Amino acid sequence: MNKKLLFYFTLFVLCISGNFSSQTYQLTGNPVITTGWDIVPGAIVNTDFIQLTADQISQVGGVKLNAPINLKYCDKWRVEFDFRIDGNGTTNYGKGDGLAFWYLSNPPTSYTSGGGLGIPANATGLMVGFDTFNNSTEAQMSKVHVLYGVNNTTGSNIEYNNTPGSTYHTPDLITTQPFVGTNYKHVEVTGEVSGANPANWIIKIKIDNVLVVDQTLAPSGAAIGMTQGYFGFSASTGAASSRHSIKNAKIYTDKVNILQSSVTQSFCPNPSTGFGTANLTSFNSQFVANPANYTFTYSVGGTPITTPINYQFNANTTVNVIIRDNSAILCDNPDGKIILTLSPFTATNRTLSACNNNGATTATFDLSAANVTAVPGVTKKYYRTLADLNAGINEITNPTAYVSAPGKVYVKVTTPQGCTGNAEITLVFYPLPVSTDAILESCFIEATPTAALFNLTTANVSTEAGITKKFYTTLANALAGTNEIVTPITYISQSTEVYVKITGTNSCYIIKKITLKVSPPVRSSVLKDKTICIDDRTTLYAGPGFDGYEWSTGATTSSISNVAVGDYWVRLKTGSCYTLQAVTVKLATNPVISSIDITNNTITVNVSGGVAPYKYSLDGINWQDSNVFTGLPRGENKIFVKDFYNCDPTHIQVTVPNLINAITPNGDNVNDFIDYSALAYKKNLIFTVYDRYGNMKYQADKLRNYTWDGTSGGKKLSTGTYWYSITWTENDKNNTETKYDGWVLVKNRE
Repeated sequence: MNKKLLFYFTLFVLCISGNFSSQTYQLTGNPVITTGWDIVPGAIVNTDFIQLTADQISQVGGVKLNAPINLKYCDKWRVEFDFRIDGNGTTNYGKGDGLAFWYLSNPPTSYTSGGGLGIPANATGLMVGFDTFNNSTEAQMSKVHVLYGVNNTTGSNIEYNNTPGSTYHTPDLITTQPFVGTNYKHVEVTGEVSGANPANWIIKIKIDNVLVVDQTLAPSGAAIGMTQGYFGFSASTGAASSRHSIKNAKIYTDKVNILQSSVTQSFCPNPSTGFGTANLTSFNSQFVANPANYTFTYSVGGTPITTPINYQFNANTTVNVIIRDNSAILCDNPDGKIILTLSPFTATNRTLSACNNNGATTATFDLSAANVTAVPGVTKKYYRTLADLNAGINEITNPTAYVSAPGKVYVKVTTPQGCTGNAEITLVFYPLPVSTDAILESCFIEATPTAALFNLTTANVSTEAGITKKFYTTLANALAGTNEIVTPITYISQSTEVYVKITGTNSCYIIKKITLKVSPPVRSSVLKDKTICIDDRTTLYAGPGFDGYEWSTGATTSSISNVAVGDYWVRLKTGSCYTLQAVTVKLATNPVISSIDITNNTITVNVSGGVAPYKYSLDGINWQDSNVFTGLPRGENKIFVKDFYNCDPTHIQVTVPNLINAITPNGDNVNDFIDYSALAYKKNLIFTVYDRYGNMKYQADKLRNYTWDGTSGGKKLSTGTYWYSITWTENDKNNTETKYDGWVLVKNRE
């Protein structure tokens, strides 16, 4: 077995703890799981242990892996197991013979008789025996034998093998660590390549954590150069009677884990020499993630490569790579291969895509991103036409930011060896999100009827999956990505236009317009305020054409009837919007007779309030349009007035005074004065006399008893015609102002 002999049974011997992190083979479980193992008769599975021999004489048995393990590339290995030797024994030979652990190129497959710890004659490999019978003295003992070679001694017993440098025998341990007993012994066997001579192994064996073997062994005989064998256990009883058992056997096998087993690279040969040049170390990172932790060796057909950074080859070549763990914890991995091929260099045509955002006619392309070759170290030059490339003119000087419409450009690629190749790069646009302008309508806000609340995200601008949308008030903001509308689901606006930036999964975007329409209030044109008399009722009608009605009375019809004076509203539905419209049924205000003008027997009625046209009557039955009544009798008269609404009329009682047209104030007590004291019962009665120029000459009130004797300022007025007026306030609820105008001839004798 060479330096890597016993593969690394648990190659994961951790540098600090001494434990391995990955076990590959084991015999554990209850009952013991033997998948991957061969049971060699007459061994059997007995609950949680393998019984190698029964408690009888001439018994042999074993268990081994059913496939060989190549340990060529292992610097360390380790195995653990528990063993027990018990039974009745025999009078002459006690509880012999013992058991063994081994790694053999030719393991036992069957037995016909006992002896030799179950190790066949001429078995080749590493053998560790736990011997309980001294064949020389026929006495009981507890002794460990180690052989790294061929079991070819007398009786096929490694106890007798003393090949110099290849064997080791411990002292008898029967007094300190007896092998026979009812309890299991725990064994740890480790091997490590000797630093002084890589062909040798340093073997260490512990029993119940007590070191009993620490020895360097050299392979001998057919074991020299051995790289493949089977791990296993065996036992025999010989002429004694005893039971040999093992359990919890664990064999650890790991080697350096690699990312992939082979790497292929094509090289362009140097035109002048025909050789390709490869830096083999540049492939290391393709085998392991952290190459600095490993040592790499390269060979072709068994011949080491001494200059891997500048390896020359003139034919397709497979390079074998061995990867060694620098910490010496893992076995080397010899599975790596670098497959080098020679072929004239060619560049591959590629298609390059870029965004023509918002439907622009051009896009910015990074021509260097077109992977036209995987050969490292190449140089590239780009041209608009193949003719320019062939002529070496008009090179594109900004290939990483080349602005172009869809089309083609050309690249000339030159390898470090001087090989050249051309490739065509097709420039295309990424697809923009399929989208369209949209219209979004929303109902007005009652407080601000010209505005509405919009959820911009509901605008049907695109149905593509994976898009993102951002909203802006202007196209300029959308293009610049500034002043984004941060609350698009609660956006309050008047009727206007906003813009949405739609970005696809390829990061390209397009901008679309969303027209916002505020649905204005839709009011009834026929629903009007009404005026009614106090005891009347009316009907309110909102008209046809609405999708729904809801009155303040609870009615849901287009009209409500028997409506009294008051304030009402109706909620009118148009589509999904509602308009609240108020309506008032007003109380008709009766007209007021504001004043009465009386001239002789004619009365003119002056009216305010109410709604024209007015109607006038002296009896409340017969009505006229004129406000003038003539030929009235002297004394009390009733005047009735009603307006457009024809409610109960307003009326007053009017007095037409006696007419006096001449006085002769000469002291004869006949027609000496005008006397209107009969009207003294009227409120605010005043009697005023004017000359023909409108100058007041006399005024009689209560103090003057509402009489005039043709004087002014105590002097008699000259004979002539004078005008007078009598004003008073009628004793009605409206205190109607009444004015009586007349004239009088005064005849004074000088």
